[in-house]
Amino acid sequence: MMATVLSPGDFFRGAPEVHVWAPGRVNLLGEHTDYNDGYMLPVATPQRTDVMAARSDDGIFHLYSATLDETIDFAPADSTPHGFGRYMEGCIRLLQARGVDVPPLRMYVRSNLALGTGLSSSAALEVATLRAIRTLLKTELDGVTLAQIAQQAEIRYAGVNCGIMDQMASSLADEEHMLFLDARTLDHRVLPLPAGAELIVINSGVPRQLAESKYNERRAECEAASKLLGVQALRDVRDVADVETLPSPLKERARHVVSENLRVLEACAGVDAARFGELMNLSHYSLRDDYAVSIGALDDLTQALRTDPDVFGARLTGAGFGGACVALCRAGTAQAAGERAVRAMRVAGGTAAGATLLIPAPAA
Repeated sequence: MMATVLSPGDFFRGAPEVHVWAPGRVNLLGEHTDYNDGYMLPVATPQRTDVMAARSDDGIFHLYSATLDETIDFAPADSTPHGFGRYMEGCIRLLQARGVDVPPLRMYVRSNLALGTGLSSSAALEVATLRAIRTLLKTELDGVTLAQIAQQAEIRYAGVNCGIMDQMASSLADEEHMLFLDARTLDHRVLPLPAGAELIVINSGVPRQLAESKYNERRAECEAASKLLGVQALRDVRDVADVETLPSPLKERARHVVSENLRVLEACAGVDAARFGELMNLSHYSLRDDYAVSIGALDDLTQALRTDPDVFGARLTGAGFGGACVALCRAGTAQAAGERAVRAMRVAGGTAAGATLLIPAPAA
């Protein structure tokens, strides 16, 4: 007999005190640059994570995920044992460390962000958790500070040595603009998507787990490359030729980061959809060949998209090792182009799950 997912009314035995949400993100350019003090261009997704909250009446934290149908209970002096609760507890503990008196809470989570697809479901959970507590307790917390706390929650409590992009995008981005981010200074500004274009995101069908992947290994390789080059971070290298003296694989890792930063800066200077698509293609090739974070399913899916006359360019999005890809398409054609690519993958025996997410062109 299947378990029945709790409704918010059942969980709270009434109505929650607050209800907030945070979006996922799709990164268009600037992959694996954030922890190298570099540049990024994400956009928010229509899919999101909702968090409802109320003060607990029994002195215990109660966390419930309707997505997983999982409950985690813990006393204020204890820690959560595993799973989604690690991210939420990290947010709570870090607020407490900043002097915020966070009482025991009941928190209800639901999300239509697919887990393990590279759309930043963890950052959306962290940002939504912090927004809920901020609203409930009327705590002063701006969007950038909120993103910084969310990042530290993931690093210190979930064990993923992530950069700041996902949390900044979830906290500050919208669906109609690209968000230019400078990871070193945290300067940010919104930019228009290329004119006459819209986005489609397709799940490769291969889930990824950052904490179990080579993500932390790549970060260590970049730090080693920076040390050998005598710079604070790879962001400080402006000429791709400067990395050619490094030993492999540090040379390849650094070459990706330096060239990726240059692609973001070119895109921000203003390019048309055709050139933006070319930059996305180059980004994928670099992630595949130099950074070695792509997999066959992502390579095949992006190639299927590139052969479509309505697609300007396609690349993996997120850290890689599975997850999703994103394509820039002619406005009004993205859904059909995505469906054609999925059909082609299936005919060829590929693994694409076919779950698609359309981010339409902004209204004129």
